[in-house]
Amino acid sequence: MKNRQNVTIKGTKDGLVLHLDDTCSYEELKQELDQKLSANSRTQEERHLISVKVDIGNRYLTDDQKEELKELIRQKKNLMVDDIESNVITKEEANRLKEENEVVTVSRIVRSGQVLRVSGDLLLIGDVNPGGTVIAGGNIFIMGVLKGIAHAGCFGNEQAVIAASSMKPSQLRIGEYINRSPDSNPANEHREMECAYINENHYIIIDRLQALNHLRPNLTRLEGGH
Repeated sequence: MKNRQNVTIKGTKDGLVLHLDDTCSYEELKQELDQKLSANSRTQEERHLISVKVDIGNRYLTDDQKEELKELIRQKKNLMVDDIESNVITKEEANRLKEENEVVTVSRIVRSGQVLRVSGDLLLIGDVNPGGTVIAGGNIFIMGVLKGIAHAGCFGNEQAVIAASSMKPSQLRIGEYINRSPDSNPANEHREMECAYINENHYIIIDRLQALNHLRPNLTRLEGGH
């Protein structure tokens, strides 16, 4: 009976991809991985570093096990671990992803000195007074006047947007980008709801809300259940 391979090594233009079987024991996997990488390294003549991506399928690895595999791969000459991909996440990670993708609706006024923070999108029915701050991991939608600070995409999401019925912020932040209080423009006093986003030149731009239809089409991902 032919033994099934637990480790498959494939070369790509970007480096190596290691496909690791997710049904064998971890110790079997580690032993075969060590043997195959040792044999593969003897046939490699390149002197430059080779990027390695590891696909572990439906196997869950602890952080210690991931570090153990990374160290095993690093010990072979010229190999550098770029990523370990798994189809499995913990319950805690699933809950965090759920929080980051849900819309939290809050009805209140954020007053001076107060900070309102959510993990996902924020829909605020109320004003943000001067000195008040709203922070969201995703987008911020304010059904009121924004006169304080709004920070969208606080975990690094540069595609996040900020929208307000009346946009008069003391500061806007999206990801790591900051836009200080914009100059007052009398022509904009009677404008409808406005939005802020990062443009292709990495500046925070304030525009008509309708611009988001083309700039951020994924904002309508929940429409019709899609």
